[in-house]
Amino acid sequence: MTWLASWDSFIKVAESGSMAAAARRLDCSRAQISKQIGELEKAFGVRLFERSTRRQRLTPSGEIFLQHARRALAAVDETTVAMRNTGEMPSGVLRVSASITFGRIFIAPLLPRIVEAYPELRCELVLTDQLVDLAADDIDLALRLTRQPPQDAVARKLVQLRRVVCATPAYLAQHGEPKTPQDLMAHRCMDVPGPDRAGLWQFVDRSGEEITVPVSCPFRFNHVECVLDAVLAGQGMAVLPTYLVAGMLADGRLRSLLDAYEPLTGLGRYLYACYTPSRARVPKVGAFIAELERLFSPLPPWERVAAG
Repeated sequence: MTWLASWDSFIKVAESGSMAAAARRLDCSRAQISKQIGELEKAFGVRLFERSTRRQRLTPSGEIFLQHARRALAAVDETTVAMRNTGEMPSGVLRVSASITFGRIFIAPLLPRIVEAYPELRCELVLTDQLVDLAADDIDLALRLTRQPPQDAVARKLVQLRRVVCATPAYLAQHGEPKTPQDLMAHRCMDVPGPDRAGLWQFVDRSGEEITVPVSCPFRFNHVECVLDAVLAGQGMAVLPTYLVAGMLADGRLRSLLDAYEPLTGLGRYLYACYTPSRARVPKVGAFIAELERLFSPLPPWERVAAG
């Protein structure tokens, strides 16, 4: 079905804005994309793009075709998934996406366990802190920490992920302990860059009132484990997830601060298992969700550490 490749190329050009960008996404040449678009325009007898040196813009005919092409390829994808999973036992390849740190610590160890339980199943774990496209990246299930789950996907709430302000005892002995969020303005704070933060830390107190505090972030990292390393080195304090620091809080390497105030971030409070509706009844997805629920219930591993 060569038409599938041509239609997919058209969608990628429409989404990316250029044939070169679409070729990079599809790992092929620009000339191949141009040929496919030309063949589509010849077959339909209309122009699909208004071409310029910088960007490909859809014509009115292209806009109409884009809507129908997306629906058609989604239907093909659903049919393919259904036919590959007609048996009741999990089988085939299960592609799971998770953030780098959380996935490395908690999700990677699940793969040998689930493959041992289901010998016909193969698992691939894609670790990335970037948002994946479930359909385009052929992801069966993505684990996302988000305020707003994607509306075009099934989102199953798995577990709450708490965060705490923490620092080393040595840092606190030298610089003092903050008693209110406003006291953070006198401290060095480690942060992960993000459009929702921009040097502002947000909290909610027990009455539900939100508090925003400007903090001094002399340097930032784009990875949470680098932030943790800086905090452990006594360079300052940070808002960190308990799944990462529960053991260090338990053994005294770190101390939790401002416990009467909950830190707020753009990532939200809950971890969701997200998958397209076509995967909802696929045995391999159901088996992996069941394994996740066993992992997080009745308490997730880091809360069990905190409980002793």
